[in-house]
Amino acid sequence: MAIRGGSLKNIGWSLPKQKSDWFIWFILLLMFLFYVMPVYVMVVNGLKEAQGVSLSTMWNLPDSLSGGGFVEAWLRLRPNMYNSLLMVIPATIISSLAGAINGYLLAKWKFRGSDLLFTLMLFGFFIPYQAILIPLVQFLQLIKVYGSIPGLILVHVVYGLPITTLIFRNYFAGVPTELLEAARVDGAGVMTTFTRIMLPLSIPAFVVVGIFQFTNIWNDFLFGVTVVPNPAAQPVTIALNNLSGSFSVDWNVVMAGAVVAALPTALIYIFLGRFFIRGLLAGSVKG
Repeated sequence: MAIRGGSLKNIGWSLPKQKSDWFIWFILLLMFLFYVMPVYVMVVNGLKEAQGVSLSTMWNLPDSLSGGGFVEAWLRLRPNMYNSLLMVIPATIISSLAGAINGYLLAKWKFRGSDLLFTLMLFGFFIPYQAILIPLVQFLQLIKVYGSIPGLILVHVVYGLPITTLIFRNYFAGVPTELLEAARVDGAGVMTTFTRIMLPLSIPAFVVVGIFQFTNIWNDFLFGVTVVPNPAAQPVTIALNNLSGSFSVDWNVVMAGAVVAALPTALIYIFLGRFFIRGLLAGSVKG
């Protein structure tokens, strides 16, 4: 729609008219600035040379755009970024598919003990990671995947099942049962109904689960440092922690590394954020 006379109404919004609306805008602006300020400090100081970073000059813009600590941070974090991608992509896909199957069965194919099973799965939300580290390491050693990316993938898939199952179960509960009954009349079985009917309908839920799982797995630190003790095979979050030296810290490299490590999740939310909200709203039904 073209803007005529500079009117804001033609683009779908207008300035607030009441004092309460101005107050809300002011609070939102303060919250925005509160969020943006740390990002500004990290980016600006990451672009500086090591000698130009200090408390007194942390708000100042860099004197030159030579790259600062970003080049060094990228060179040191690049192998671990690759490790994180090797971990997060299959872990997100597998946990999402497993949660979709669980949610489909628990929502539409009730069986004896299904509600109890669902309740027990939800208890995974309340088990602290620290409480299971010793048996977790022992189990991974038993199946010969300790210290490897596949072992880390397995851990994140298992720990992601409660939330992925919950989201998909709530989503599938809103799908009309008549669709499944029509599929049964046509001779479709459980998995055929899932792959031909339910799976195409669940794209919004997959977006929500995918973003949620990708973010949680990418940002994980505890499992990464516990399951994979070899620094060369660890994810980027552990490598970011190792950027700080024992005796001195190159703050420009550390801040640049924090920006580099956070970039994938930021891009995910920037490009898929609107689909994330739609998926949440589509699945906000009572299961």
